[in-house]
Amino acid sequence: MARFINDRKASKGQIPGSLILIGKQKMEKPVIRLMEYNLDHLVEEELSGMEEAVTIHDPGTVSWINIYGIHDQDLMGRLGEKFGLHSLFLEDVMNTDQRPKYEDGENFDAVILKMLKYDESTKLISAEQFTMILGKHFVLTLQEQTGDVFDPVRERIRNAKATSRLYDADYLAYALLDTIVDNYIQVTEAIGREIESLEDRIFLNPEKSLVEEIYKFKTELSFLRKSVRPVKDLTGQLMKSENTLFQEKHLHFLKDLDDLVIQATEAIELYNGMISDHLNIYSTNVNNRINEVMKVLTIFASIFIPLTFLAGIYGMNFQYLPELGFKYSYLIFWIVVVSVVTGLLLYFKRKKWL
Repeated sequence: MARFINDRKASKGQIPGSLILIGKQKMEKPVIRLMEYNLDHLVEEELSGMEEAVTIHDPGTVSWINIYGIHDQDLMGRLGEKFGLHSLFLEDVMNTDQRPKYEDGENFDAVILKMLKYDESTKLISAEQFTMILGKHFVLTLQEQTGDVFDPVRERIRNAKATSRLYDADYLAYALLDTIVDNYIQVTEAIGREIESLEDRIFLNPEKSLVEEIYKFKTELSFLRKSVRPVKDLTGQLMKSENTLFQEKHLHFLKDLDDLVIQATEAIELYNGMISDHLNIYSTNVNNRINEVMKVLTIFASIFIPLTFLAGIYGMNFQYLPELGFKYSYLIFWIVVVSVVTGLLLYFKRKKWL
């Protein structure tokens, strides 16, 4: 399967809104977990099904319903019925290659974006699709598999003194988005450190394996940019929406979120330019080394050309060569050879070719 785009054979020729998973199924069975809280109490439990998630709402609390596993068509269908989600939106949810987007519903705000993870052992970035639906008293999130970056948010909710428990569902939605974007910056920092460490190796020892690493990081940055750059449009649309469920008192949080996305995007562009410079410097250093070798070989060839000429003349098989009768012909020949070599070396040095 291609990494930058998923195989869409399963959805080829299907009617719009068909609930077909595009991508790899990462869980055998979906899991639904609930965190329901207010200032006075907190409930954490695993739910048996979608119907229980719908009926559990208490207007005096904030409910965070987290669904792990988006491959189940029946579950997605019931989800659409219970929360009033259009089939086209559910189709996007099940398309794990969906571009980050904002959906402005009648009674909800919905966003689709990517959660990223950087593996320092393989130096590869992996992406998981994340969908968040904000209602008046609830936040519904959908992930491809268990495990995410939201543990700090859960700990803040469990802490009775945490400010996140004093706010409404829209503040929880902001906290989740903020955590994802913060993680973008952390992933960018991690890969940025690797890219910056290449600089010394490029100048000191530009071995062949180095160009493979440079190209690998360039590919990872392209993957990172594909996942992060569209989020800037998402946050902009969210702030400009007239029907958003984000309260006016929380809009300044969205502005801060937009600034973080800009920071992440600029960092990615910076490192993308840096890795391109690294590749150019590597190519330049390799070419300079080749030029140095060619210069040495050219100097040797230039020295031996006149010597070969002299040896060719006195190596001819003519019967009469006047110099062959001299007593010191051999010595004179070597004096001439040494003089020619010395003269050429001095000339090259004067021209700063040596």
